[in-house]
Amino acid sequence: MAQLLTLSRAARLVGVTRGALQKKIKDGELTTFEGQVTTDDLLRTYPQAHLEDDALLERLTRLKEDAYARRLRERILPDAEVLMVRVSELGRELATARAGLAKFQSAFTGLERKLQAAAGSGNAEAKSLLAGLHEELRMAIDPASKEPGKLLLAARDSFLRVLAAQVRVLPGQREFFVEGSDSLLDAALRAGLSLNYGCSNGNCGLCKARVVSGETKKIRHHDYVLSESEREANTVLMCSHTAVTDLVIEAEETGDVREIPLQQIVTRVRKIERPTPAMTILHLQTPRTQRLRFLAGQYVTLQGDNATPVDYPIASCPCDDRNLQFHIQHLPDNPFAERVFEGLKAGDPVGLQGPRGDFVLNESSPHDLIFIAGDTGFAPIKSLIEHAMALDVAERISLYWIASPANGHYLANLCRAWADALDNFDFVPLDLPDRLEPKPETFRRLLADLAGRRPAIADCDVYVAGDPGLIEAAKGHFAEQGLPPEQLHIGYPR
Repeated sequence: MAQLLTLSRAARLVGVTRGALQKKIKDGELTTFEGQVTTDDLLRTYPQAHLEDDALLERLTRLKEDAYARRLRERILPDAEVLMVRVSELGRELATARAGLAKFQSAFTGLERKLQAAAGSGNAEAKSLLAGLHEELRMAIDPASKEPGKLLLAARDSFLRVLAAQVRVLPGQREFFVEGSDSLLDAALRAGLSLNYGCSNGNCGLCKARVVSGETKKIRHHDYVLSESEREANTVLMCSHTAVTDLVIEAEETGDVREIPLQQIVTRVRKIERPTPAMTILHLQTPRTQRLRFLAGQYVTLQGDNATPVDYPIASCPCDDRNLQFHIQHLPDNPFAERVFEGLKAGDPVGLQGPRGDFVLNESSPHDLIFIAGDTGFAPIKSLIEHAMALDVAERISLYWIASPANGHYLANLCRAWADALDNFDFVPLDLPDRLEPKPETFRRLLADLAGRRPAIADCDVYVAGDPGLIEAAKGHFAEQGLPPEQLHIGYPR
């Protein structure tokens, strides 16, 4: 009997996105059974699937910035106790499978003798029919030698189950994997889930979850005291526990920007980069006990020293909510930008208030994603793209970055790295030509050129961030192209 796999596990095994599998299902190329697929159907759909470990490593390392080797070891390898439990669980499953196989083998042997006896005493037609049945039964009991791909798929699945535990979250049925020594909360955030949490340090209790099935392990102390009824209901703090086996949990997810509280945090400058003379990449870090809850695409208010507060979109992914990135353009009438360019240094405090804004990803949409950024509108677009990568649901992602000569494509190398690493990612840099030419006309011409690249625009969700000229041109262009209004999302750089 073919093994049933969840879409998340099946996608990992063959090295594709969940979105790619969902499109195969939508097109009738892949059959599901209560949201799961069989190994037979999976191999039939992806006969040339690469079952090496590269896809797993790519997903683990995609969003890492620093201390690569140390962080990679921490995320891949669970501790010895967790490994022992997972290996023991696989051993029990193997023993059960072998016992069942022995019973099946015994039953088959008895049936085989009866078939041979019946074939010897019947007429020619009956002998032929029984001989065919006999051969079919022999093929059914020993398919391994004729299906190496299926054996390899099973071996890889066992390997992944030792390295990572799969977690399903009720009631939303979202799934994520816990790798290495990650807590449930860290793993969920890294996978793009917006679970409810506060301090992430075991003090507030907002990240409570009820374990419906499976085994967890406490990996760090927490001061929050669970009630007796919560302990009896198998409630744990996700920030302080990891998954030992596959889990099903009940936990609250943030479904709307209004559910995220306004936060005030004093951050510290972690790093300052200058990709161009007119652009600074500002890296801020929150305290360990006060990480920023936000959704990709939102913005915050920043203030340094006595400078006037200024709104900036967050340019980093919510999956790393301590390390925040902002793209600061050097503008003479912006006191905060002047402060950044003239004297801000590592370790300096920067006040933060937020998040705000509803330029966020529609995570439930089945469509391909098109992102169009104008100059520093790339900042919120970058956050949305990294979040979409973490969710791993879009079958195809396209980025069109329109840059003026003053700013340029200041992170073009990052965009090219995405395109090189991901088969389903396209990056097209576009230059605004003559700065004296009316921008709305220029934008309309550039958008018209893009229409030839993506003719089936109605099957896409389009996210646009840039100055008012680009926004107005995009609204008119995509309305003419027949894009449903709810599939066009607009954001303004600040």
